[in-house]
Amino acid sequence: MGRASDVFVYGTLRKGERNHHLLNGVKCVAEQAWTAGKLFTTSEDYPVMQRYGSEKVYGELYEINDKLLERLDELEDFEPEREDNLYQRITQKVHTDRGDFLAYVYVISHRTKTIKQDLIQSGDWSVFQLLKNERFYYFAYGSCMDNVRFKAQDANQFFEKVIGRGMLDGYKLRYSMVLTDGGRADMVEEGGTVEGKLYEIDQAAIPYLYWREGVATGRYRPAIVPVRLDNGSIAAALTFLVVNKQAEVAPPAHYIEEILRGGKGCCSDAYLSGLAADVRELRKK
Repeated sequence: MGRASDVFVYGTLRKGERNHHLLNGVKCVAEQAWTAGKLFTTSEDYPVMQRYGSEKVYGELYEINDKLLERLDELEDFEPEREDNLYQRITQKVHTDRGDFLAYVYVISHRTKTIKQDLIQSGDWSVFQLLKNERFYYFAYGSCMDNVRFKAQDANQFFEKVIGRGMLDGYKLRYSMVLTDGGRADMVEEGGTVEGKLYEIDQAAIPYLYWREGVATGRYRPAIVPVRLDNGSIAAALTFLVVNKQAEVAPPAHYIEEILRGGKGCCSDAYLSGLAADVRELRKK
C-alpha cells in the first residue's frame, strides 16, 4: 500500500472533542471508520487503543501532510527513536464505506499499558462520552421515526420530545441489513443527505433502543453523527448504523410503511417521495 498519508483518530482529536481544533481545515476522508484493536478508558479523560484484539475501534479518518504529522506527534508526546513513548505510531488498515486505507494510528505502548482502565464495549469514544449525559439527541432515519411500535412495545414515553427534522449530509439511506423478509435501513457515507426525525431522549431510552436495534447481537452499532437542523445549527446525535453491510435489497412493505408514515410531517415531501421511488426500483431487481 505504500506510505500512509492519512491518520485515524479515535479520541480527543475527533469532532466535538477538545483537540479537534488541530484538524480544522483538514480533509475528512471518512466520519465512519474503524480498525482492529481494543479501546480503553484512562484516569485522564482520554482513551487509549491497544493494537491487538479482534474488536473494532471506531473513529474518523483524515488526510494529512508531514507538517501536521509533526504536530500530532507533539500532541501525543511521540518521538520516533525514543523507547519510553506513551504511544507508538503505527500504520494499520482502516476500513470505511468507500474502501480500505493504510493510515497512521497512535496505539498504547506496551511499556505503559498499565494506564488502561476499563474496556469501552462499543469501541467508540464519542458514544461513550455522549452517554454520560442525562439527556441527549437521538437521530432516527428508519422505522423509529414512527411511533406505532413504540406504543405497542410500551416505549412511547421515551420519544415524546421531538425536536423536528434533522438532516445528515454526506450520507445515503440504504437497505443493507438483510433479513429473511427483506432489507432494513442503514446510512452509508457515500454523499447525499439523509433526512430523519431528531428526538431529545434520556438514559431510560437506551436499553429499549439497544434491544430494538440488535446491538448485543451485532446487527447495528451506536454512532454519533453531526445532524443539521432547519435553522442551520449542527447537533451531535446518537444514531445506529449497520455493522456488517450487505448488498441492499428492498424492504418489506410493512417496514417502508413505517418509515413513510413516521417521516410524514417531519421530513420533506420530496425526500419521502424519493424513498418510495427507490424502493420501487429495488423491487424490480
